[in-house]
Amino acid sequence: MENDHLVNKQGKARTSLKLRKMMKCFCSGEQLQIDDIVPSPDSLATKDYTASVHSSRDREAAQNLDIGNIEEAESSLRENGALNYEEARALLGRYEYQKGNIEAALHVFEGIDIASVTTKMKVTLAERARTQKRRSQKYDTPPMSIHAVSLLMEAVFLKAKSLQALRRCKEAAQSCTVILDIVESSLPEGFPKNFGADCKLQETLSKAVELLPQLWILADAPKEAIVSYRRALLHQWNLDVQTNAKIQKEFAIFLLYSGNEYNPPSLRFQMSSSFVPRTNIEEAILLLMILLRKVTLQIIEWDPSIFDHLSYALSISGGLRALANQVEELLPRNIDLRERYYILALCYYGEGDNLTALNLLRKLLSSAGDPASVPGLLLASRICAESLEYAGDGINFARRAIESLQGRCGQLMGVANYVLGLSLSAQSRAVVTDSERVRMQSETLQSLESARKLTKMNDSNVIYHLCVENAEQRKLDTALHYARCFIELEGGSTLKGWMLLARVLSARKQFPEAEAIIDAAVDQSGKWDHGELLRTKAKLQIAQGQVKNAIGTYIQLLAVLQVQRKSFGVEENLKKERDYNRTMELETWHDLASIYIKSSQWQDAETCLSKSKAISCYSASRLYISGLLHQSKGLYKAALTDYTNALAVDPSHVPSLISTAVVLRQIGNHSPATIRSYLRGALRLDRMNASAWHNLGLIYKEEGSAMEAAECFQAAWSLEETEPVEPFR
Repeated sequence: MENDHLVNKQGKARTSLKLRKMMKCFCSGEQLQIDDIVPSPDSLATKDYTASVHSSRDREAAQNLDIGNIEEAESSLRENGALNYEEARALLGRYEYQKGNIEAALHVFEGIDIASVTTKMKVTLAERARTQKRRSQKYDTPPMSIHAVSLLMEAVFLKAKSLQALRRCKEAAQSCTVILDIVESSLPEGFPKNFGADCKLQETLSKAVELLPQLWILADAPKEAIVSYRRALLHQWNLDVQTNAKIQKEFAIFLLYSGNEYNPPSLRFQMSSSFVPRTNIEEAILLLMILLRKVTLQIIEWDPSIFDHLSYALSISGGLRALANQVEELLPRNIDLRERYYILALCYYGEGDNLTALNLLRKLLSSAGDPASVPGLLLASRICAESLEYAGDGINFARRAIESLQGRCGQLMGVANYVLGLSLSAQSRAVVTDSERVRMQSETLQSLESARKLTKMNDSNVIYHLCVENAEQRKLDTALHYARCFIELEGGSTLKGWMLLARVLSARKQFPEAEAIIDAAVDQSGKWDHGELLRTKAKLQIAQGQVKNAIGTYIQLLAVLQVQRKSFGVEENLKKERDYNRTMELETWHDLASIYIKSSQWQDAETCLSKSKAISCYSASRLYISGLLHQSKGLYKAALTDYTNALAVDPSHVPSLISTAVVLRQIGNHSPATIRSYLRGALRLDRMNASAWHNLGLIYKEEGSAMEAAECFQAAWSLEETEPVEPFR
């Protein structure tokens, strides 16, 4: 008995010491220091509520003992200071939380009836704000001290943290919302500056504002998280710059990657002239641009992840030009000059401005930049491969990349061989001599085959271009093999694979099989993708002599295009789709006009030409079809005028070059050399054109050059036997 009495007396002494320290802490408004508290065997801080190493009876007894200690501590706090019930539990709960006793702290916090003191807290905050605004000491005594309000606010926040630690995130979010509701209703104009500077009120509020959206995310309530993020950013909480920037960044990341589309911000939060984002992506871009502006103004530190997220957002939304503007505004200390050149080149290339992109890459790859930059060399070669004029430079860039990659990444070596093959292919179409062209075509296939081996048949782009190159060189069996490999690799998900397979089959004169492939593609694709498929199907039907069926297919295509045109509206980001739609409709009318011209249905052909004129007056293809109409009527001079005008619009329009030579030959008052020059010009642009070779053979035959004529006729026959209904490329 004496020993029990001694232990009890020592425990009370330690509890008294603990309470005195807690009271001192509360009265001074400072945070309780954990290291200053002397632990005791009876303290809640020494008990572990998360470990279950005893029997259930021992746990129950320990819990009863803890509850008894909490009640004893509350009584002592209320007896030793001017604390009410809620304040005493708030102070004790904070102590238990800081000692790591989460369950014990939550038990204490759950005993606080915050609803009973909410009105007093609101009145106290409102009165404090009015007094601070008037700078007068004459005011009504608030029902609570600001320290008491701060203590209770902190208790609510720590309760939310305790619930979060126990994975009760929805309850934690609801508890955290109480803090924001109290402050927002009592201070509708916002949290004043230096308000509660003598206590922890501002610190607690800032933490609660930052924590609330995270809790809703953890509770799998994304809509509530969105509302909390917007509430944090649109209401005046007097957050510091870094906290505000952190919330903006987290919100932008959530909008970008959450995988859901949510309602845009309410218009009541917007000023009359401000931009209102309509989608998650737009809202995220707006937030990230604000953060970049803060970086530029040196309000916050440079964070490269902000730019990474903005790059992604603008890329998927088609805003590469805007991304380029952001890159150009970045300060030199935030981005390396070489990286700036490369990113800008990517942006301009994505926007279709290849020349600007290439000039930027030349600066990057100069001796003053980074001549061995593999990404820069590969991109430069890829851009050059799209232009016959720069194909030679593309070959040099690709070979420099291969030299830099010796003994390094095999995957990148495969990409380097791939872009080398593209540049060699472009160069082979630009050379004049046959021997040089054959040599480059052979090197093209070698490079693409090397790329195929290095990428282990897993790069669909390599397989696609292998098919195209083999098809253009009329190696149709090999092309057919790669076309099927491409479709298998892509899982049949891309239209260009089905289109290429149909064209290879048409070159093999397997027209029914090719039409079946197109029908299968139409069945598996959406109506918005039917345009090009239907046009190819119509040409396959013409090749089989099914003219009426082809006309019906073209009419179906025009109906699809009309629906698409009405659906596009005037959205700026749909400009490319609208332009493609107009071009497709224009060419469809021209195809129909060609059918009617061959059938001598000239009035129908003129109707089709009037329709195309409403779309584009100055189109080389329209002028060419008009020339065919005049030529079929025997009006050769009018036809020659049309062809001349077509070449004035587009000097590289191959059909107009060939038809000009044909009409000049029919008129008969021009020298063979003049006629031959038009045909040679057509063959320089398209060496695989059977009609050009055939007409050139006729010229040689009239001149008496039997050997040259025979070679031309042989080339024309060979090409015509393997000519697809549409170009492979």
